[in-house]
Amino acid sequence: MANAADLLTEMTRSLLDKVQRSGFPPLHQQPVAQARQSYRAGVGAMEGRREDVARVADFTIPGPAGAIPARLWAPSTDTGLPVFLYLHGGGFVVGGIDTCEHMCRRIAVQSGAAVVAIDYRLAPEHRFPAALDDSFAAFEWLVQHGASVGVDGHRIAVGGDSAGGTLAASVALMARDAGLPLALQVLFYPSVQTSSVTESHKAFSKNLMLDADLMRWFEAQARGAGFKSDWRREPLHAASHQGLAPAFIGLAECDPLVDEGRQYGDVLRDAGVPVTVQVWLGVVHDFINMPRFVPEALDAHTAIAQAVRQAFAQPSA
Repeated sequence: MANAADLLTEMTRSLLDKVQRSGFPPLHQQPVAQARQSYRAGVGAMEGRREDVARVADFTIPGPAGAIPARLWAPSTDTGLPVFLYLHGGGFVVGGIDTCEHMCRRIAVQSGAAVVAIDYRLAPEHRFPAALDDSFAAFEWLVQHGASVGVDGHRIAVGGDSAGGTLAASVALMARDAGLPLALQVLFYPSVQTSSVTESHKAFSKNLMLDADLMRWFEAQARGAGFKSDWRREPLHAASHQGLAPAFIGLAECDPLVDEGRQYGDVLRDAGVPVTVQVWLGVVHDFINMPRFVPEALDAHTAIAQAVRQAFAQPSA
């Protein structure tokens, strides 16, 4: 596998140089509360201007441990729009509605669908599967009660990036098992297994945006002591992938997770699931949150929006 330095785009390399020169301590060397603030500030500095949308609504969804904060962005004031539930990334530890808002607004405008994001519970205060429990509760609520916020919960897709991609993959499996409708699962560089070290992990887990130390820190916060193997954290190892919703898998070439993203695409395809895998060359993990410095991010937002639009254009089963 080629060296990351030889693969990176010029603008990605420039951004990484700026991050290194900034002198800020990496997230895994900060207290959790400070790491959350740092991640939010970093995304805010890299996201660029937010799209105007016709409607923004804050509301709450009943969850297993109390109300789940949610925000909706819609490209029109029409009711009955299809809905895309987006689950933010951040290793189950950092991130929130604010850190995915730039992308969610763009997807809403370009897809024609309403986009809903939630603040699921974070670790270490709430260990896995708390984040998944909240995510599936939100999905179920949108299916059953989406009309109360002006969306058609029977035309629904789910997606997410990084840890949010993990959650989206597991929500798709749980939706199948519960017999709930799902038009599409969007998995952007998801973490779908932790039990083997891939070649991309070896090649791209040092001196890039997501490194081995940060991954270990995220996992330690999310799992805690005594965590047992669970397919919901490693959807690659679910008992069956047959009958799942079609998948759009977006990957970054210089990302420790790129190999397992490809593996998950292969597993889904072997199970008869329609799959599109798209790899953005020369970019790193979390690039979709860096449009001010990495232009490929805007292209990725558009690709997600097109996949969502196309999924809802298909006739209902």
